Amino acid sequence: MLLDEIKRMSYDELKKLAEDIRRRITEVVLKNGGHLASNLGTIELTLALYRVFDPREDAIIWDTGHQAYTHKILTGRDELFHTIRTFGGLSGFVTRRESPLDWFGTGHAGTSIAAGLGFEKAFELLEEKRHVVVVIGDGALTSGMALEALNQLKNLNSKMKIILNDNGMSISPNVGGLAYHLSKLRTSPIYLKGKKVLKKVLEKTEIGFEVEEEMKYLRDSLKGMIQGTNFFESLGLKYFGPFDGHNIELLEKVFKRIRDYDYSSVVHVVTKKGKGFTAAEKDPTKYHSASPSGKPKMLSYSDLLGHTLSGIAREDKKIVAITAAMADGTGLSIFQREHPDRFFDLGITEQTCVTFGAALGLHGMKPVVAIYSTFLQRAYDQIIHDVALQNAPVLFAIDRSGVVGEDGPTHHGLFDINYLLPVPNMKIISPSSPEEFVSSLYTILKNLDGPVAIRYPKESFYGEVESILENMKKVDLGWKILRRGKEAAIIATGTILNEVLKIPLDVTVVNALTVKPLDTTVLKEIAREHDLIITVEEAMKIGGFGSFVAQRLQEMGWQGKIVNLGVEDIFVPHGSRKELLSMLGLDSEGLTKTVLTYIKARSREGKV
Repeated sequence: MLLDEIKRMSYDELKKLAEDIRRRITEVVLKNGGHLASNLGTIELTLALYRVFDPREDAIIWDTGHQAYTHKILTGRDELFHTIRTFGGLSGFVTRRESPLDWFGTGHAGTSIAAGLGFEKAFELLEEKRHVVVVIGDGALTSGMALEALNQLKNLNSKMKIILNDNGMSISPNVGGLAYHLSKLRTSPIYLKGKKVLKKVLEKTEIGFEVEEEMKYLRDSLKGMIQGTNFFESLGLKYFGPFDGHNIELLEKVFKRIRDYDYSSVVHVVTKKGKGFTAAEKDPTKYHSASPSGKPKMLSYSDLLGHTLSGIAREDKKIVAITAAMADGTGLSIFQREHPDRFFDLGITEQTCVTFGAALGLHGMKPVVAIYSTFLQRAYDQIIHDVALQNAPVLFAIDRSGVVGEDGPTHHGLFDINYLLPVPNMKIISPSSPEEFVSSLYTILKNLDGPVAIRYPKESFYGEVESILENMKKVDLGWKILRRGKEAAIIATGTILNEVLKIPLDVTVVNALTVKPLDTTVLKEIAREHDLIITVEEAMKIGGFGSFVAQRLQEMGWQGKIVNLGVEDIFVPHGSRKELLSMLGLDSEGLTKTVLTYIKARSREGKV
């Protein structure tokens, strides 16, 4: 295992290994897709860390987990690394299902410090002598959960070691007061001019922190550089840094020094996102998550959101856009360029984004809160308490709904219908096509009088923005019968409708644009004409759209057979959308087999 080999290597050999790993990560990610820039920035950091700490004994937790490719390579997965993010291959994130050296599964930002505290207390109660190390980025550190846990370290007498990986970005550039604080530390003349002094002093002695006068001056100067107390030390933590995050020898000496401290400490390392790959260094946002090479450029629903909102906002000055550190991912960077004064990136703060939007809406604005489906889960209380309870006019643009592909179970948007359906005042719209998406946005924003969620997938398609927007119009937000048949009625919501339309059977097909409220007029018509109704959704089946339809049919006294198709009670793995829909039986082939089975069964019962 490389984990053992690196401890015997010279620094020259480690530098060569770092470049070899850098080339390997670049080659694989450009082929498979994945988080490129962040991983290129943490190679030397990981090598130095694992020369001092051992993940077989010490709990090392990688916040968010997207920057842990080197960790995977070092911990026995080198031969499988070429399979990362492919169906049945390695996950792009840290997961306990993959290795016991993945101490805590991650995928969402800000969870590592709380998890570290939990492990630390478990070790203490079980009388196990282990270190706890957390590696967290400066973007993740701004999330509410990370700050809450940071505030508990002193209270719980923690000895945790926090490695703050500061590259000045999360996905989009970081914002907020803490980001500004770190920026001042990172760009101070003391740090920039003192890097050589720091290296020289640490080469002289392993206890250079406290012995050498030069280092004492540097350390004290850093502490006092910002007026008032250093943020971390105000919480009772020891702060060291900032250090060059690409200097293996320096980092190793720092980590050795802090390893056995009996108090919590923060080691601030400055890394370069995309290190060693020129294109990623110049545009780390673009290469934060790279798509497989060789694929032609296509439009996405996120692109359409940005263009549509920008266009509507030219006429409607009340429209504002809000995101949680995902300006590019959600397409809102398009809106930002045209309407910068009405664009708000609040960092990794989904809860704050929702409440911020609620207040804007209650005072006459039309806030659009664009957040990935999986991340909106973090703001559920705010959706209920701050938005829905007050009937605040907020449009939730829920990106990446449904199966998202290679990012896997931490990122699939399969729960949004289920967690939004029982919320009073909430309307849920699920378009089936780009054209229906932009027209739905237009219609909703023309009369935004309460909370509305519009959900759309991580899908790309060929098309021209201009031609799609030219056909934007006010539409009836109801259901449509797209074709009529005799053997059954299929009601589908969202883009999964396109798979349903490929079913070569004599069935009625209904496009359910609205998940809530149900279009009871069309539902009653279908119930009168059919004894077998099948619902299809790209979401969890339990408590979903199909369950809602079944409940309403029961209330109507309908005596037929209702079948709900969706995602069963499992966490869906990673893979391409095509592979996953096939696995779930939700592609046209799987749906055809299932529908035919129920039609035949109903026929045998003499009901069709």
